[in-house]
Formats: sequence, C-alpha cells, structure tokens
Amino acid sequence: MSLATLYPAPPRPGFGRFVQNQMEALARRGDWQVTVINPIGLPPLLPDAVLARTRYAPLRTVPAVERGGNVTVYHPRFALVPGLSGRFNPAFIARAVLPLARRLHAETPFDMVDAQFFYPDGPAAAQIARALNLPLAIKARGGDILFWGKHPAALKQIQAAAAQARVLLSVSAALGRDMAALGLPQDRIRVHYTGLDHTRFRLRPHDEARAALAARLPALDLPRGARIVASVGALIAIKGQSLAIAALAHLPDDVVLVLVGAGPDEAGLRQQVAQAGLGHRVRFGGNLGHDDLPLLLGAAEAMVLASEREGIANAWIEALASGAALVIPDVGGAREVLDRPEAGRLVARDPLAIAQGLRDVLDARAPREQIAATVSRFSWDANAANLAEIYAGIVA
Repeated sequence: MSLATLYPAPPRPGFGRFVQNQMEALARRGDWQVTVINPIGLPPLLPDAVLARTRYAPLRTVPAVERGGNVTVYHPRFALVPGLSGRFNPAFIARAVLPLARRLHAETPFDMVDAQFFYPDGPAAAQIARALNLPLAIKARGGDILFWGKHPAALKQIQAAAAQARVLLSVSAALGRDMAALGLPQDRIRVHYTGLDHTRFRLRPHDEARAALAARLPALDLPRGARIVASVGALIAIKGQSLAIAALAHLPDDVVLVLVGAGPDEAGLRQQVAQAGLGHRVRFGGNLGHDDLPLLLGAAEAMVLASEREGIANAWIEALASGAALVIPDVGGAREVLDRPEAGRLVARDPLAIAQGLRDVLDARAPREQIAATVSRFSWDANAANLAEIYAGIVA
C-alpha cells in the first residue's frame, strides 16, 4: 500500500504525475501489486455554497476509487484547514485512511506500507503501518524535508516516523545528507533517483519542434527567430521565477522567457513584467498539457529554474532529455545532474549570475544530442527496478 497526498485525479491530472509514473512502472514489472491511497483534503464545516467558490470545489468530484491499468487508486477525504492544520494533517490523514486500509488489508493482505512524501505522508503512513503490523518505507523528495524540517512540531513527527521505517528513500545523495543532518538514521537512507519517460521527453528536430509548438499553442505568440528559455515550475516564491524575469533584462532582446505553471505568485510576476517593460519578452504558459510541455522543451534553447530548494526536480531531467541546457542554482542534487559542462551551468540565485549562466549556454550552443545524453541513465524502468529491489529487501 502506497500513501501519496500528491497523485493525479480527474480535476488535477498533472498533480504528482511523477509519483504516478513511478508506481505504474513498479506495477508493470508484475512482481508487485500496487494499491495507492491518495487522501483528498477538504475544508470541513463549509457550506456547499461557500466551498463552491474556493479552489477546493473541483476536488469534490474526485471519485472514491479509480480502477484502471495496473494500479488501483483510492481517494478518501480528510479534514484540511488551509494554513492552520499543517502540524495535525498526519493525524487527520491517518484517521481517514486507516479504516479503508484495514478493510483492504483484510481482503488482500499488504506486504508493506510506503509513503511517497516525508510530510505529511510519512507520519500518517507510520501510524497505519503500526496498526497493521507492517514494515514501512518513506521517500523524501525535497520540500517535504527541507521546508517541514524547519518546523519543530513537524520535525518531531518526521524523526519518529523515520525511526520506525526500515528504509528512507531520497531522490538525491545531497538530500540524503540533509536528512541525516535533521537527525534521521543515516544507515537507512538509500538514494532512489527519479525516472524519465523517454517516449515523451526526447530529442526532436529543433525546427520541427518550433513549428509544432507554434501550431499547437498559437496563444504563446513566440516571435520568429527568438531564442526560447523555459522555466517550468509552480508559480511560488521558492521557485525563483522573479529572479529569472529580472535576469531577462540583462540578456539580448531576442531571448524570450516562457513561464510554465500556475500558482499564487502569478499576479505579482505579471506586475513585475509590466513594470520592467518586458511584456513583449515574457509569456505565461499556464499548466501545459501532457503533449505540450515536451514540445516547448524541444523548442527551447535552455531552461532556467532558480529554486531556493529542490531534491532533484523532474523538470531538470525532462529539459535535458529534450536537448535544453539547464541554468540552476547549486541546490539539492544539482551537481548529480549537471555533471558535464554541456548540460548547463550552476549559478547563484542572483539575476546577474543567472543572466551570465544563460548567456554562456546560449552562446555555447552545445549539440542537443550531447545535452540529452547526460540523462540517458534516467528511466522509469530503472527507477522501478531499483525500487523493487529495495522493497523486496525490507519485506524479506
């Protein structure tokens, strides 16, 4: 049984898609039967008329269970008080999930419980594993450790869950060191790199990718001959889009920045663009569809993501596989990805440094085949094989 608060559901099909890719790849092997429980948080006690005006309204339509393909996904509801219930969410999730987990375990016994994020999933999964007397694994992905580890109440729960778990997975060696620094048992930490869908994120002839992008997304209105820099990530402060916009002012006029994603910072970023007079050089692409993001990355010369913290961002790997060089800060597993100069540049989180890094990769024009080759080792099959080996070990 896998507990994952981030997992795709009909109203938000791209939400946690990397977790879905991992669990479906594991199930495809045939040696693991995978059941995912994706708890849906909804504010309690709100009248339907009020809830209908909030961002949570679409989540009411999520089905209780989705059966299809190799993975069955359950969506129980738990009480969520936005901005207030963070320290209590593991308990709320466990309370909502445990009856379902008991029933499913009675019907077809589980061999283990895992959590796909360290917080709040990890402490909640720990309660469920204890109740079912099953071994536990917890995976850390970045913000779940680096953000919540700064909150004493959450850190105490993280440490207790880690003490119970037989294995602690980390998306990078660097994040594993951060986990150990928080007091998590170092001897149980195993690096488990993300995967990559090579059928989606692959090299395309550059001109063909640009023509297809223009035909599919005419609203982007990208100037002919422009050099495209993509930035893929939720529009939130820690992703650093404001730094990328500020850097654009120090680059030639033919460089266009395309921001992919949505989030609460969008209005502020649009205001920044307007005040800087960069409206003709910045595009807000929103949440691009399943087939659109690969086209954009295939058409881009580079991708910039000035994150404050990361484990290993899936967007890094997907951009490189598409032939777009990276310009990113030295955070998380950045050095584990940018291990060759053609892959891109590590820079300070400063507009001038970001601009210089972009100028370097745009001028270098490294062959796209060489850029893509730097991530050939990443795949969902390799990810699943490694995960199966780790999980077999802790069950045995």
